[in-house]
Amino acid sequence: MKRISCILFTAGLIAMPVLADNSADRVDASRNAAKEFQGLLGGELKAAIAAGGPVNAIQVCHTRAGEIAADISKKHGWKVGRTSLKVRNTANAPDAWETKVLNEFEARKAKGEDTTKIEYSEMVKQDGKNVFRYMKAIPIPEGAPCLACHGEKIDPAAAAKLKEIYPQDKATGYKQGDLRGAFTITQPL
Repeated sequence: MKRISCILFTAGLIAMPVLADNSADRVDASRNAAKEFQGLLGGELKAAIAAGGPVNAIQVCHTRAGEIAADISKKHGWKVGRTSLKVRNTANAPDAWETKVLNEFEARKAKGEDTTKIEYSEMVKQDGKNVFRYMKAIPIPEGAPCLACHGEKIDPAAAAKLKEIYPQDKATGYKQGDLRGAFTITQPL
């Protein structure tokens, strides 16, 4: 018989029973996948900016972010992606669960929680199946190159490229310390 324990998530969203023998492992694996995604995409974005400025970075985000997410998803057999309350690519729009968690992340940030540590996970029913869901906040740190395309003041050439590729873009106006969004992972059970 498997041992069951109750974990109270500090997000204040829910306390629920989880399998004690693998919940921590699922969180660690999800955290590592989010870190891998951030590292791969961040490295490509920094190289693109160095080679040709923010316009090059926009093209990397447009083509490579989805490919990197798909590669990590395939590697683990999960669904891995990014989402935000203010999306640039409508394909990354949050579902109801992600919206709830993103709003809770904003509330936790407003209460002074360290944005680099904000994460949340729970087991839920999705499309009639039990799944493990995890999200890790993406804060905008000091000197972040992402502000070149997501900030309050965007270079005119970059703004024109954004309008061309993402006519419904809502992912601008950010400043240092804001939460850009979150990495989101769904593991089948």
